[in-house]
Amino acid sequence: MESEDKSDCQMQRVSSPSVIVIGSGFAGIAAARALHDAMFQVIVLESRNRIGGRVHTDYSFGFPVDLGASWLHGVCKENPLAPLIGRLGLPLYRTSGDNSVLYDHDLESYALYDFEGNQVPQELVSKTGKTFESILRETDLVRQEFSGDMSIQHAISIVFERRPDLRLEGLAHKVLQWYLCRMEGWFAADADTISVKCWDQEVLLPGGHGFMVRGYLPVINTLAKGLDIRLGHRVTKVVRHYNGVKVVVEDGRTFTADAAVVTVPLGVLKSYCIEFEPRLPQWKEEAINDLGIGIENKIVLLFEKVFWPNVEFLGVVAETSHGCSYFLNLHKATGHSALVYMPAGQLARDVEKLSDEEAANVAFRQLLKLLPNASPPIQYLVSHWGTDKNSLGSYSYDTVGKSHDLYERLRIPVDNLFFAGEATSIDYPGSVHGAYSTGLMAAEDCRMRVLERYGELDLFQPVMGEEVPVSAPILISRM
Repeated sequence: MESEDKSDCQMQRVSSPSVIVIGSGFAGIAAARALHDAMFQVIVLESRNRIGGRVHTDYSFGFPVDLGASWLHGVCKENPLAPLIGRLGLPLYRTSGDNSVLYDHDLESYALYDFEGNQVPQELVSKTGKTFESILRETDLVRQEFSGDMSIQHAISIVFERRPDLRLEGLAHKVLQWYLCRMEGWFAADADTISVKCWDQEVLLPGGHGFMVRGYLPVINTLAKGLDIRLGHRVTKVVRHYNGVKVVVEDGRTFTADAAVVTVPLGVLKSYCIEFEPRLPQWKEEAINDLGIGIENKIVLLFEKVFWPNVEFLGVVAETSHGCSYFLNLHKATGHSALVYMPAGQLARDVEKLSDEEAANVAFRQLLKLLPNASPPIQYLVSHWGTDKNSLGSYSYDTVGKSHDLYERLRIPVDNLFFAGEATSIDYPGSVHGAYSTGLMAAEDCRMRVLERYGELDLFQPVMGEEVPVSAPILISRM
């Protein structure tokens, strides 16, 4: 399973089946961990100089800041990551319960402002939230009537034609646009590209949403312990034979094994920078092309001291969702004086064209709209998920006119190639637990397939991942 010279003799050693895992994000590390524990020889090939993929905990401020995923969506024992987070004793900070119109936040701890720096009255925000929920319920009636699909934005415009009483004016209209801006943030995409047929197809686990106070890195480091992970190994070609796979990396080195688990992000698959030989079947290529990949970035501003209200999030309301903005207050959850500006969709794309300093200035200018006396940041961090060639996007979403079944199609194996990652999770797309659970699924499918070929499959062996997990309570707070 090492480079070419050794690999041929290793392929003949029937006793130890081998697998190459491409990508060391949550899906890749979960698959590699499970296969390694099932006595497979596993090599993980990772293009970056770090593990974690779109989970990236940065420590340059002297404390952990997640530039990628930072929530556990569904703080409950049904969440596949819960036992692990519980065992590690990692604290979570709950930012919402179930059924919040804002998904990952409640309207319990917030402050919204207009461009003049005036705070929007709380009653108006709550009342507008109820209107927004009514509008979304009406879009359900719209999609039942129309056979074809349309965007959320188009469906909302039809609702307004039919129900002029739901149209809002003035400040209330701006608050409604802020709700839409937060919805776009959830999908990392603009409302005019999100499918009204499929936008609510994912399974939302109970228990609300928990912010990972110490970041996600301790979780992935625990899973990765003892694995053979090769950093700086960018895969360029995957060749599948009837009896194995050959994987080529950028510098020409070759690795061979019985099977491979492909966990690279959807954006990377879409860019066709990995050549598959023979080509992937048409149904698989269509799934790759037709699934949407959204972009949400984080601009983290560190300040000398806290000068903002003690709320979980701050926002600016505007005439359009594009003009609205959202800041997560890290001080409330972690005690550090930092704010995170989170642009999504086209706004995130625009910000990626700027230098880090210019991007930090954009965020600070937004902050000045709501707090005109804000002091400038002393440090900043900027993510570039859309232009980073290792991700080319943040996470997947349902685009107009395409089926939600595409996630499952992307997951289905092709011969001895297995696929995993958030974009292969039909129930939990766009989430860390979705990526993790598909990694376990791919590992189990791969184990069965390879052992079947070796004639070693013991049908009485427990399925991987079904051992009774050590139950530990998840620590959760809300100050």
